[in-house]
Amino acid sequence: MYFTSEQRLDDGVLEREFTLGEIPGILWTPETTAAPTPLILLGHPGGLRRMYPRLAARARAAVAAGYAAATIELPGSGDRPRFAAVDEARADLQRALGAGEPVTGDIVDRLILPLVERAVPEWRATLDALLAQPGIGGPVGFSGGVLAIAIRLAVVEPRIVAAGLFAGSYVPRSMFDEARQVTIPLLVLLQWDDEGNDRQLALDVFDAFGSKEKTLHANMGGHTGIPAFEGDDGNRFFGRHLR
Repeated sequence: MYFTSEQRLDDGVLEREFTLGEIPGILWTPETTAAPTPLILLGHPGGLRRMYPRLAARARAAVAAGYAAATIELPGSGDRPRFAAVDEARADLQRALGAGEPVTGDIVDRLILPLVERAVPEWRATLDALLAQPGIGGPVGFSGGVLAIAIRLAVVEPRIVAAGLFAGSYVPRSMFDEARQVTIPLLVLLQWDDEGNDRQLALDVFDAFGSKEKTLHANMGGHTGIPAFEGDDGNRFFGRHLR
């Protein structure tokens, strides 16, 4: 892991950009800490620069609550090499949504499964490198999406002990068996009127999760309309499981 830039934000947060091989990412930590800090991984749908304002806001809130936070660029997004097949599937998805047609399982599989297969090993390698940094320790939480990536990570990565998930992306039906293997505590956010998501699919995924502690918060509004108070609830959720 190589740090390529560093800036001190005005609220006691140290923000450092890094690269891990070809993977770009950002790490936010408290400027000073007396003990190893729990870590929250911030998932997002790709486009690190485009998503930066929202990611930085989430990270600042995490640091204010006593955590370190980190994110990476997804394969095929931002300045990383494109996946032609995934881009084609994304275009097919947009055409189906624009025409008011059903989004077929084939489109979802072609869009999501390649991302899961490539992103999950990258997240795990990043976690190895982050936990080797001074001042960062476990336990580890995951916050955000892509939902299918979070499902795979929760199954294969024992260092992640709790997850606050955004139910705003498609999940292949072939991954429902993996969802049943997820046993960590979950807080799932669902925007009821999300124009680009399948509400019933999101409910089915939530029902499939094998966790004994799982909570669903459904709010009215579109994809980016998550109420601000959900951040407070998320802090309380992670406070119960990362402290």
